Order: sequence, then C-alpha cells, then structure tokens
Amino acid sequence: MYQGFKQACPTGIVNENAFKDIYASFFPQGDASLYAHYVFKLIDQEHNGTINFQDFVIGLSTISRGTDLEKLQWTFNLYDINGDGKITKEEMYEITTAIYLMLGQFTEPTVEEDTSKDHADRVFQKLDLNNDGVVTFDEFVDICLRDDNLIKSMNLLDTVM
Repeated sequence: MYQGFKQACPTGIVNENAFKDIYASFFPQGDASLYAHYVFKLIDQEHNGTINFQDFVIGLSTISRGTDLEKLQWTFNLYDINGDGKITKEEMYEITTAIYLMLGQFTEPTVEEDTSKDHADRVFQKLDLNNDGVVTFDEFVDICLRDDNLIKSMNLLDTVM
C-alpha cells in the first residue's frame, strides 16, 4: 500500500488537488471533486492542507476495518461539514449532491435535477428523530444501528489484510 501511495505521490504528501485527481481516476464517469474535497478535509486532521501516508492509512483503516461505531463516527463527521457536532439539512444536501455528482450519468435510476435534494430530504427526515432541524450523533447512531441494510453495507468495506 505504501509503495502505491509513494508512486502516486512521490513526495509522500498529497495536497487537495492531487487527492481530487486520484478520486477522479476512480470515478471517471462523474465529477468527484466536491466529494473528494469533503473526504480530504476529514482526513486532513492537522488542517494543514496536506495528507501524509499515516493520515491516509488512519482514514482508510477506520472506514474499512473499524467497528460499526467508528465507521458511523467517520461518516457522521463527513456529513457534519462545519464540525459543530450536528448535521443540518443543508449539510446533508451538500454531501448527497457531491455523491450524485461523483457517480455521474450512469446512476440507476437516472439522476434528475431534484434527485439529490429529494434523497437528502428523505434521509434527513428519517434521521431527525425529534424534528428539531438537526441530526445529532446520538440520533444518527440510533437510526443507523437499527438499519440492517446499512450495517451490511458498512461491513462490505471490511477487508482482510
């Protein structure tokens, strides 16, 4: 893994533009730049505009080999764009839009202009248990851990190294 990282990033450091280019190679049918921005921001724990191999491995390890709770924390942090400990409907919409843009024209069913907003609204309504307009980590975990399909999809990321 380190050799692959060093091959893609000979300096051992990745800035956001290089990270976006790497993401673009995995999603050539769409525009991955917005989603890559949010993932980069989450992995860049020092907020210095770069990711080193250790940052990369810690992020990858969390989403691929972490506990369900660690994976949910990582996902919650991704959606909590401003880092205030709550997901707003606008943040949900931003990430959902970024995902739809990344997947591009080959999504099934075909993405219409309002698809990501409608999807974000449905998910937000499901997660906002007390209807206060924000989703806390506790609400997020409560709903997600009761969803067998979500747990199965998180476990698809588990790998044997």
